[in-house]
Amino acid sequence: MSYMISKATSVNKALDEAVPLCEPVLKIREAMRYTLLSGGKRVRPMLCLAACELVGGQDSTAMPAACAVEMIHASSLIQDDLPCMDDDSFRRGKPTNHKVFGEDIAVLTADALIALAVKKLVTSTYFGVSPERVLRAVLEMAKAVGTEGLVAGQAADLAGEPMSLEEDKAGLEHLEFIHIHKTAALLEAAAVIGAIIGGGSDEEIERLRRYARCIGLVFQVVDDVLDVTKSSEELGKTAGKDLIAGKLTNPRVMGVEKRGNIFKGLIQTRWFR
Repeated sequence: MSYMISKATSVNKALDEAVPLCEPVLKIREAMRYTLLSGGKRVRPMLCLAACELVGGQDSTAMPAACAVEMIHASSLIQDDLPCMDDDSFRRGKPTNHKVFGEDIAVLTADALIALAVKKLVTSTYFGVSPERVLRAVLEMAKAVGTEGLVAGQAADLAGEPMSLEEDKAGLEHLEFIHIHKTAALLEAAAVIGAIIGGGSDEEIERLRRYARCIGLVFQVVDDVLDVTKSSEELGKTAGKDLIAGKLTNPRVMGVEKRGNIFKGLIQTRWFR
């Protein structure tokens, strides 16, 4: 626990310094900081730093990459909350970005965070990381964001509602596709990028990729179950919204108890080998 607190503190400091309040476009910077510094567990950047350390690198070397991953995550939250997407009014116990700054500024803020993430990741060369490894890391991040990652997952999520209550193979496969792309992809990228920046071998990188993908699936299982078992106050966001909207979620497709068994199985799955 002390490790996580220490790393989260370091990440928060680095993120604060990465987006100073200054001109030009002061309002955009305010909006970026609003979401980027609004709390959160910092799971993705911590995973990036830990992966770097695991392969023998220094966490200070991976800090720009860790910040970049969190910026991508913040961008995805802003987009996910928009009225044309999931239409959420609260995130982490606060009004969502578009509720505070307007939809137009929210869209521009998400774009700005993606651009800053790329810029931040490229600065890894200043810390002695080879251009070849930085390019490889940038490609991993692009893959996690685009049609092989977050975009694909969100598109499938939108296409998957409403669904029939009938549990069938197609529904389960579609649900897993959403989770792998919308949630696991960025967690996977965080670990892989950290390992790349840290000088990991191809074997080490791929083992961490499998591990992080499993973590992503576990993360989503827990998130879906909490959505129907906890209150809005406990979650910091609107509880039960996905269930009401008829969206594809673990409890809706399989039920809370059965999905809990899947969760236990993931802990011992091949992804950890």
